Amino acid sequence: MRAGILGTGSALPKRVLSNSDLEKMVDTSNEWIVTRTGIEERRIAEPGEATSDYVFQACERALEMSGVQARDVDMVICATVTPDHMFPTTANLVQDRLGCADASAFDLSAACSGFLYALSLGTSMIEAGRAKYILVSAGDLLSRITDYTDRSTCVLFGDGAGAVLLGPVEGERGVLSFAIHSDGSGKDALYLKAGGSRFPATAETVANREHFIGMAGRDTFKFAVNAMVSATEEVLEQSGLAPEDVALYVPHQANLRIIDAARRKFHIPDDRVALTLKKYGNTSASSIPIALDEFYRAGRVGEGDTVLCVGFGGGLTWGAAAIRL
Repeated sequence: MRAGILGTGSALPKRVLSNSDLEKMVDTSNEWIVTRTGIEERRIAEPGEATSDYVFQACERALEMSGVQARDVDMVICATVTPDHMFPTTANLVQDRLGCADASAFDLSAACSGFLYALSLGTSMIEAGRAKYILVSAGDLLSRITDYTDRSTCVLFGDGAGAVLLGPVEGERGVLSFAIHSDGSGKDALYLKAGGSRFPATAETVANREHFIGMAGRDTFKFAVNAMVSATEEVLEQSGLAPEDVALYVPHQANLRIIDAARRKFHIPDDRVALTLKKYGNTSASSIPIALDEFYRAGRVGEGDTVLCVGFGGGLTWGAAAIRL
């Protein structure tokens, strides 16, 4: 049995934080941001909103597209690093709101690679016959852990959520191959220092601004390009595909220079790369399902087309998946 995508969904805040807005907040410029990242604006959640609010909307839209009822869902997985609470999990909250009464639900943490990790797990459960329908979601409100006095990181991140409904498919459709990897020795390249058991929240950690994203930019860039290239090569080889067989490449939306460096390695034309970075920034694990949903609904890909999703994140983590829609 092969698992495939039966529906896609995404949800983004209405509020826009533009580069010109950031110029008023930190010492930066629109030209500097666009040249180095490719980002022009990002979406920011309103006070009082939480990650589950957007994951719920994305899952609801994926279910609506698929025609599958919430009561028939067997599992809800949410990839996030900004859960509503440490527990109950964000997936538990979404499961309850959707009405997936018989579904198991849990969160998964693999930073920006989280959706690919969750997709591989959901695929394996369906292929093993342990579940029929699985909601694989990803959502983060990175604005909640972004230091808006740090010009090197605050220009990068935004908020949003995306989801797919996985289920059994016939013929040549489905997840053809996937690869997920990690390297804990790179833990200091991209991190959130405080808030866990090692450095629990104290007045000192708050004063030292240790509850915000930290990043070694140069190390992250080098790792990201190599990781995206190697993961792409791996899933292409596993599935017996050549780069030209892929109708749409859906990369993690972190930095346009990273995406371009990986794209050039495989001689991929611009029109076969899904880009939402310009208007949404880096939305962590949700960036891949958001882009996939947007391009699918716009008719840029359709049934029978092959897409290749690839990304990287803190941990360090990285991965890819080849999927025939």
